[in-house]
Amino acid sequence: MTKPVIGFIGLGLMGGNMVENLQTKGFDLVVMDLDEDAVAKVVDRGGARAAATPRELAEASDIVMLCLTTSEVVEKVVYGDDGLLAGIRDGAVLIDFGTSVPASTRKIGADLAARGAGMVDAPLGRTPAHARDGLLNIMAAGDRETFDKVKPVLDQQGENVFYLGPLGAGHTTKLINNFMGMTTVCTMSQAFAVADRAGVDRRQLYDIMSAGPSNSPFMGFCKNYAVDGVSDLGFSIGNASKDLGYFLRMVEDLGTRAEIAEGTSHNLEAAVAAGMGDGNVPEIFDYFMTLDRSADPAGRSQRAV
Repeated sequence: MTKPVIGFIGLGLMGGNMVENLQTKGFDLVVMDLDEDAVAKVVDRGGARAAATPRELAEASDIVMLCLTTSEVVEKVVYGDDGLLAGIRDGAVLIDFGTSVPASTRKIGADLAARGAGMVDAPLGRTPAHARDGLLNIMAAGDRETFDKVKPVLDQQGENVFYLGPLGAGHTTKLINNFMGMTTVCTMSQAFAVADRAGVDRRQLYDIMSAGPSNSPFMGFCKNYAVDGVSDLGFSIGNASKDLGYFLRMVEDLGTRAEIAEGTSHNLEAAVAAGMGDGNVPEIFDYFMTLDRSADPAGRSQRAV
């Protein structure tokens, strides 16, 4: 059976490794990225060519894959001048591997369907190293027929490919997952900072907490930074802040509230404003170490000193 031609936009650390995996497995690719060096690296490996516009890429592709930073960038690539929507083939499928707003995903899916194309939202778990080896966790959603069409390719990219239901369910699940994970990291990092302020040894605190039900891989990442000074959870504070913002938008669309998420988002935004956005999420410990009680009459706000 002939392999589909894959168009891939977004050759950052994750996307670039995903493309390398696809090249290793013999897929023909059409690629695009603002970083010309990243494009040249892919083309030089063979079996790939560069496209000048998203429209040109879509016109040449059976499956179009996006690994982009924000929902806003995805919409620009889809709807912009010479965008994907203008060039998408009848029967083609767009796969969004990023973390996007579910409402935006569903809108794009409807507009693609009007052109005879399908969409799958398929946010990712695990690391760029897993991407290169085809061992990602993939949270895929879309109508079943469209998912089944692209699953053989997803199976080349992921060790675990989950089908979650209608379009948007993948991004919804990823945002819920990231809300829980980033809230856990913020909670544990602040626990270490408060312990330090109170004169409690951070390592002893970890020994006690890790011996009980609070123990988790996230606690290990937080301990690695707050106690040992090792930053090894490869997800930035800036990206975490973006995802919590998307989670809150989703919650608003659902007609409910998420006050715990509001607190997590506030702390992540404050750390970004303090210049820590490029640091890995456990490094928010440094932000918590700077906090002092503000003069806010409600006694709830805090500021970095």
